[in-house]
Amino acid sequence: MTLKIGVIGTGAIGKDHIRRITRNLTGGRIVAVTDVNAEQAHGVVQSEGIDARVYDTGLDLINAPDVDAIIVASWGPTHEEFVLAAIAAGKPVFCEKPLAVTAEGCRRIVDAEIAAGRSLVQVGFMRRYDQSYRQLKKVLTDGVIGAALTLNCAHRAPEAPGFSGDMALTDSCVHEYDVLRWLLDDDYVSAQVIVPRPCQQAGVEGYQDPHVILLRTRQSIHISIESFVNCQYGYDIQCHVTGEKGIASLPEPASVHLRHQAKSSHAILVDWKDRFIDAFEVEFQEWINATARGEMDGPSAWDGYVVALTADACVKAKYSGQIEPISLPERPAFYGR
Repeated sequence: MTLKIGVIGTGAIGKDHIRRITRNLTGGRIVAVTDVNAEQAHGVVQSEGIDARVYDTGLDLINAPDVDAIIVASWGPTHEEFVLAAIAAGKPVFCEKPLAVTAEGCRRIVDAEIAAGRSLVQVGFMRRYDQSYRQLKKVLTDGVIGAALTLNCAHRAPEAPGFSGDMALTDSCVHEYDVLRWLLDDDYVSAQVIVPRPCQQAGVEGYQDPHVILLRTRQSIHISIESFVNCQYGYDIQCHVTGEKGIASLPEPASVHLRHQAKSSHAILVDWKDRFIDAFEVEFQEWINATARGEMDGPSAWDGYVVALTADACVKAKYSGQIEPISLPERPAFYGR
């Protein structure tokens, strides 16, 4: 069976997904696209050489009889509408983050999926598919270093064009919020945000960078995340886990070790797409395979909802200066463990 896929949003991310499904992956075919910029949508169809119909709206695409599954890669505020429409149509939907721009919106999606009685929604938290994170997960699951006690993590990017307000907490750090829950198989109970001296590169008055985010889990594991999205030197993701019997660190991306011009060095990536390009490939291949089997085994709508609640608590903690509780409802039985 070839899964017939419709893509809503043909900007940079949507175009990348269309290209990888068409050129690199198996079992899926792009048969429909749409974008608020119709000319751009037609251009992507032409440049990728695909036999796909361009629909006027996302709702038209979702309801098209020849579309089996949906990818939502449009502007964030449109995600909730399209995901709810896909659920109503009974079609599997892969939604790039955010699942919705508010926790309330995410909860509406959770409730709609439960009411539909079928797992249909996957959220684009691609770090779970990164080989480095999967290696670290196995070390923790196998108990190699005993029970995890503390995590020290960093999310650093050379620059963050277009960032303002609290986007570091609500946009980039959402990947940490998700992948660390997955690594530990644990949920958060509180958040604190420390505001250090702001860097000059932040540039905009009132825009803070960096942040230090402190999370505590139900098992009393302490997590520290340094978010620095204007670090200039490169794209650098770190995660160090201290356990009862040792320390485990996220493997660095492979690079050639140079001894050159009186220096010993390793290159550091500068583009997040280069850091996680393989993870995107694995993520979509596994989504295609599971969807073709009638299953959903990736990050769920519930995971998207939990991340939204965590982001809200971090923003609140930033401005209150206090440790803020993260009050998660009990996970519905629909979503398993």
